[in-house]
This record gives sequence, structure tokens and C-alpha cells, in this order.
Amino acid sequence: MSNHIDFYFDIISPYAYIAHKKILKYKDIVFNYKPIYLGGLHKLAEIDSPAFNKYKLRNNINDCNLVSEKNNIEFKWNSNFPINSLNIMRGYISISKSKQHEYLNCFFDAYWKNNQDLSNVENISKLLRDLNIDTKEYFKSIKDQSIKDKLINLTTEAFQKEVFGTPTFIINNKIFWGQDRLEYAIEEFNN
Repeated sequence: MSNHIDFYFDIISPYAYIAHKKILKYKDIVFNYKPIYLGGLHKLAEIDSPAFNKYKLRNNINDCNLVSEKNNIEFKWNSNFPINSLNIMRGYISISKSKQHEYLNCFFDAYWKNNQDLSNVENISKLLRDLNIDTKEYFKSIKDQSIKDKLINLTTEAFQKEVFGTPTFIINNKIFWGQDRLEYAIEEFNN
């Protein structure tokens, strides 16, 4: 039996944001945050993002508003959706582990609560300064080949485990896809 739940996420996913907010309520369960690049995962799985289908997109917006309201989660669909999250996800990997949780909270809130344009380098720099993260070092590190390779490897590993979207939870080699499956993953953890 596993002593943690793996949580595959990308900052670009509104459902990963909602799942993250729900996870914060569970203090007695360890969640192993596994950053991936959703665009790369979709490419590997040969999946088109709902962001590029106007019918799916409209439904996603309505659904995220409904789910966040029902769960008392502050949420605002980002007017700049979708953006390329590659550098933000590399950034999560590149910073010290002690800062990762704060970084994720900050960037998720900036994008999915405060409607900030995270494709804008100045906006990212301001968030980094607010987190006391050296901006020069950050922007240098996200270009480092070892950081690039780590995100590629995490995304490939997710694909090999048959993860095809975010959020995905894995426990005891069982996959639970979607923010609405968090409770099922927790049931598996408690069994």
C-alpha cells in the first residue's frame, strides 16, 4: 500500500487548480506533486486540447465556474487562456523544494483567481520577486538542459503510466483522472 498519492498537474489546467485547492484541505495525506507539461503530454497521447474546440471550451468554462462555486474556491476563467506553460513548469522544477508549494499557490492564484497574463515576463518577474526568488537565476535555470530534460522525463513517465490529462491522481497503480476523482483516490489511500 502506498503512503502517498501522486498528483500530476500543469498550471495551465483549471481543473488542476481546483484539485490543488481541494487537496489543501487534506492535512493528513501526503500528495506527491508531479509537474508535467500538458502540451507535451497531449502530443504524446495524440489528444487535441479542449481549449481549441469552441464547444468543449464553453462547457469547460461553465463547468469550472460551477465546480469552484460548489467547492467555495475563488475562480475566474483567465482571459488569456490558453498560454504556453512550459517555462512556468520548468520553473517549478528549477526552484528549491522548500519554495515549490508557495510558488505553485502563487502562480495558480495569479492565473486562475486573479486573471493575470502569465505569458508576460514582467508579470512572472513580479510574482518571483514577491516570492523572494532571484529572477535572474530563475530565467537562467529554466533554459538549463537538465531542467528541460527533467520536465520531459516527468511528462514521458506520466504518459507511460497512461496519464492523458490533468489533474490525475495515482495510488496503488490505480489512475483517478479529474478533480472530481480526488475523493476516490483518497478512498483508495484509506483502504
